[in-house]
Amino acid sequence: GDEKTGAAIIARALEEPIRQLSNNAGLEGSIVVDKIRTGTKGHGLNVDTGVYEDLVKSGIIDPTMVTRSALQNAASIAKNILTTEAIVAEAPEKAGAGGMPGGGMGDMGGMM
Repeated sequence: GDEKTGAAIIARALEEPIRQLSNNAGLEGSIVVDKIRTGTKGHGLNVDTGVYEDLVKSGIIDPTMVTRSALQNAASIAKNILTTEAIVAEAPEKAGAGGMPGGGMGDMGGMM
């Protein structure tokens, strides 16, 4: 239910930094995230070299501030969703009233 939705929002937020780094490097972020998720634990993509490797051993460490910020934002959004009765993602556009009918006389029924 609601808790599952909140957990999904947080999980997605934690993936966003690597998605954005991948996109900035000209790669498809979703594919990179999937490879990391199914790959060896502790391994990730070195976007400078394009190699999946042990990032800690390579000296590539997420700044705490980036991770903390992503988590805080996700928690805030999840909280709002869980405590809101209804959410409007995008208001539907109202259809126009239509234009005036064309001018001139109607069909003369074959008289000419």
